[in-house]
Amino acid sequence: QAQLVESGGGLVQAGGSLRLSCAASGITFSNYDMGWFRQAPEKERESVAVISWSGGTKYYADSVKGRFTISRDNAKKTVYLQMDNLKPEDTAVYYCAAALGAWAPLDPRAYNDWGQGTQVTVSS
Repeated sequence: QAQLVESGGGLVQAGGSLRLSCAASGITFSNYDMGWFRQAPEKERESVAVISWSGGTKYYADSVKGRFTISRDNAKKTVYLQMDNLKPEDTAVYYCAAALGAWAPLDPRAYNDWGQGTQVTVSS
């Protein structure tokens, strides 16, 4: 059973930056595709960024391309999301998720294991 623990959320002004981390345990981390998703109040959970098990393939939602960067450190069993030039519309709870071979990398249904989430609030 995977355990995923997110950290790094908080309150930031528009234009600012945050770096989210997700530490994994209970799985062979280097075998798993990892994703960041977010959910704003009264909205569906949406994909933000995904990274393949090797780190060689990355996907980004159009809304964050050029502003967010996903990376991973397999030795530390951690995936990161660097968020720059944040906008108020980025406000949401951010979740990391793990999948052993995500059949649809940007689809939350492809992921079996989820963290508890970390709140990101961007003020205007």
